[in-house]
Amino acid sequence: MQHANLAGHIEVDESYFGAPAHSWQTQTGAGGKTIVFGLFKRNGWICTEIVPNARKSTLQAVIRGKINLYSVIYSDGWRGCHGLVDVGYAQHFRVEHGCDGFANEHSHINGIESFQAYAKLRLSKSKWIHKPRFYYPLKETEFRFTHRRDNLYHVILKLRREKPI
Repeated sequence: MQHANLAGHIEVDESYFGAPAHSWQTQTGAGGKTIVFGLFKRNGWICTEIVPNARKSTLQAVIRGKINLYSVIYSDGWRGCHGLVDVGYAQHFRVEHGCDGFANEHSHINGIESFQAYAKLRLSKSKWIHKPRFYYPLKETEFRFTHRRDNLYHVILKLRREKPI
């Protein structure tokens, strides 16, 4: 499925995947974890990309490559998403989690955060997957979340008919 032209109301957020740090480890926080940047079209598709860092240039390169300029973008207050209107996007709304702001009217990122919780729970059952093998389980989780209301058996049969081996 081609996601290069996601349009409409799009939620974006980055998340850190990996085993939790133990008290005896010197590494804390996000160190050593896999950073996943997610794009969620409301009532539609989820698209994820593994990124090397959560810097503004990295995140905005993903956004510019996948989201149509006429889209309305919703994000948290992370500075990596600042300036989207300046590069040509129609609208950008922020949800400031630090100021006890989690949702107001239509401005929320509950969809992408729901996917992140689902993915972390699903992937943690595998005792966390090492970075070199993380891509395919992440994409499977993305597929399952996108089709969570469908019968996966029928979806896979349809895909196999369209693209036989």
